[in-house]
Order: sequence, then C-alpha cells, then structure tokens
Amino acid sequence: MSVADYQNQKPFVYTGQTLERALRSLICSPFMLSLFDAMRQDRVAISEITGTKGVENGYTKRPLSELITDNELVWLIQVGVLRREVDGQGITDSFRLTPLGRQLVEESLTKPWRQPTFLDIFYEVVTRYLRLPF
Repeated sequence: MSVADYQNQKPFVYTGQTLERALRSLICSPFMLSLFDAMRQDRVAISEITGTKGVENGYTKRPLSELITDNELVWLIQVGVLRREVDGQGITDSFRLTPLGRQLVEESLTKPWRQPTFLDIFYEVVTRYLRLPF
C-alpha cells in the first residue's frame, strides 16, 4: 500500500469564474464567516446552525428554520463550496468545506469578504433560480 505525501500535495487550481461564483454564493448566503471557519476546523451539524442557536453561535445573521438552512446549505453544495459529512452508516446531518470552500475561507482570514452588491445579489438569483450558466 502506498503512503500519501500530504506535505507535497498540489492545490486545486480553479478558474476565476469558479472562484467568483463561489465567493458570490458565500457572501450572498445568510451565513456568517464564523460558520465556514468552524467548518474549516471540523464538521458542523445543521442543529447548530438553525433557529436561535445559529445566531448564538455566530453562524447566521438571523434565526433560520431547518428547511431554509438545509436549502441554503444544499445550494452551497451545488456551487462546490460544501459537502455533506459521511460516516460508516451513510450521509449525516453535518457539513464540511470542500477544497474550494477551504481556499476561499483561508483567503478571507487575510482579506475580508466584501459586502454583496446589488449586482452580486442579481447574479446570485439568476444563477440559482434560473440555473443559467454564469
């Protein structure tokens, strides 16, 4: 069996369009950077994000229902920023960052995310709900 050399792994290279779409989805989401920073360290269960617990943990801007939270997290999975945590018995209710999400969150530690502009919100709505390839 071969041994993986994790120190010399080459990072994924993403196109500028992919990075911009993913960043736009993150900044337009109802979640705070602290949620993604926590996901960078470990998995986060949906129960820690929903309702007033999400606000108390500093993960959401306002209390969110489980359905809205799940829909928002699934969108971030489709964009390629998150993945569902899997254990020995199947898919769990926890989430982690993908390499793309990890890259964006780590960059945010030195350069904070911008506030979403009207154009960001417009493109996010068009991309998400009309599924046009922008």
